[in-house]
Amino acid sequence: MLGEIVDEYTINIVDVFAMPQSGTGVSVEAIDPAFQTSMLEMLRQVNRTHVVVGWYHSHPGFGCWLSSVDINTQQSFEQLDKRAIAFVIDPIQSVKGKVVMDCFRLIDQQTLVTGQSARQITSNPSFMNKPSMQAIMHNLNRHYYSLLIGTYKSSLDKNMLLSLHKRNWGTTLQP
Repeated sequence: MLGEIVDEYTINIVDVFAMPQSGTGVSVEAIDPAFQTSMLEMLRQVNRTHVVVGWYHSHPGFGCWLSSVDINTQQSFEQLDKRAIAFVIDPIQSVKGKVVMDCFRLIDQQTLVTGQSARQITSNPSFMNKPSMQAIMHNLNRHYYSLLIGTYKSSLDKNMLLSLHKRNWGTTLQP
């Protein structure tokens, strides 16, 4: 995912590019530093200067959470920038009318050992989601936390989304 890290709690994602993957029906590995470097260089050549802010993948029909492979992938991104995010979408559950997606960062295991909070407590409104029941049951909330997601939609985006259930939704894209 490409964009900019605005502050500790705000990341603007403006574009994505797919990475080559190898995997099975259960697990996927998708880190290729040479491909990523090459892609970023090609983007610079066309004046796209955004930085890598994280990565995305889907869990079709499984909900949004990070597997042990996903946690390892996220660790590699956080080694480059501790503010990097892992974005997960479930396209199967999303067809039911609401986009099912979530965004995660890892909890520094050293903070857990010392008994400190995973995040600095401030007077700001909460920027983290509470862990899901699935996360609590499997102790996943001990490895990562969920971030709030906000989206931007232009008036054209809004018109298209409101018309998707119509047979002629494409006509809403015309000015």
